[in-house]
Amino acid sequence: MPLALLALAVVAFGIGTTEFATMGLLPQIADGVGVSVPQAGHLVSAYALGVVVGAPLLTGIGARIPHKRLLLLLSGLFVVGNAASALAPDFGLLFAARFLAGLPHGALFGVGAVVASRLVAPGRAARAVSKVFLGLTVANIVGVPASTALGQQLGWRSAYWAVTAIGLVALLMLACFVPHQPRGRQSGIRTELRAMGNRQVAIGMAVAVVGFGGFFAVYSYLVPMLTNLTGMSDSSTTLVLALYGVGMTLGTLIAGPLTDRALRPTLYAGLALLAAALVTFYFTVHSLVPALVTITVIGAMGSLITTPVQMLLMAKAKDAPTMAAASNHSAFNLANAGGAWIGGLVISAGWGWAAPSLAGAALALAGLGLAFTGGLMDRGGRRSEVIMEASAVPEQETRTVT
Repeated sequence: MPLALLALAVVAFGIGTTEFATMGLLPQIADGVGVSVPQAGHLVSAYALGVVVGAPLLTGIGARIPHKRLLLLLSGLFVVGNAASALAPDFGLLFAARFLAGLPHGALFGVGAVVASRLVAPGRAARAVSKVFLGLTVANIVGVPASTALGQQLGWRSAYWAVTAIGLVALLMLACFVPHQPRGRQSGIRTELRAMGNRQVAIGMAVAVVGFGGFFAVYSYLVPMLTNLTGMSDSSTTLVLALYGVGMTLGTLIAGPLTDRALRPTLYAGLALLAAALVTFYFTVHSLVPALVTITVIGAMGSLITTPVQMLLMAKAKDAPTMAAASNHSAFNLANAGGAWIGGLVISAGWGWAAPSLAGAALALAGLGLAFTGGLMDRGGRRSEVIMEASAVPEQETRTVT
């Protein structure tokens, strides 16, 4: 892996760790700032709100800033947000700090994806982007369990200090290894917003919200599903979540080459297989080994969707892919909230703990329908690929192969 891609993957690792570590430390945080566990859960929402707001806002503000400098500024904000989380003396300031930490999330991924796609030959752009996403999936296997254990042993603030340290390492690596990539002469907020008005971009965002919502409908309730239906103990579910992360990593690894070869068919297959895996989990959740196998497949199919959606948005945004790439992560956070909400509705309706699997499958199929609609509307007929900014400088100056 080129060192520039490794630097971007380290950024993603830090983001994945801080995003999910809070969930595992809610009891400790609640005790530390004097609130109930449900109130502490609002910290997760604060981070997600920061992602949704920050992705379009910060990419718009930074529309004329060269990509490397923008990455450094966003990484600095990430470090400040997590350090503020570690220092927050009460719940109100901690809530504000988590919102601040979430602001650069989507913009970092969006700018990072555009930068990664230009570090390699055009036919390998999706593979480069998927390597950046690997940092996020590996965080689910290593970063989240490690930071949770650290927070439980040394106090919840230590987890945020650890993420702050990861952010500083990433900032140094970005400064050392990512090459300068000038913005085109036509870059700016108007160009970015005009690209966001493309109907294919809108459909791609809808696919992310609806289709990936099926993934989160199950992920959000996986622990109670396993304890109530599979018969696993609470202590064992942490290992299962890591197994979920292994599946996500495998899916990310295969998504890059497949997306480079055939973008839309990879997206269609990922959504269809995700729906099939979720329906299968409805039946296998009652048996340990089949449930674990199905969980791994669900993780893999969920991640198989991420790269083609990201590349599709970057391709259709054409001259200004950065805001579309960043807003994709706002869409994924809306999918998180929407999927969890729908999963909770079917459980509350008395349909049983396994019902989120069927609800998730319905969402995945709805996402597949949207993806097919986008494909039928795409009259270009040629293979989707990342289109460089129209006014970019010559290729040898904007893309470095290491």
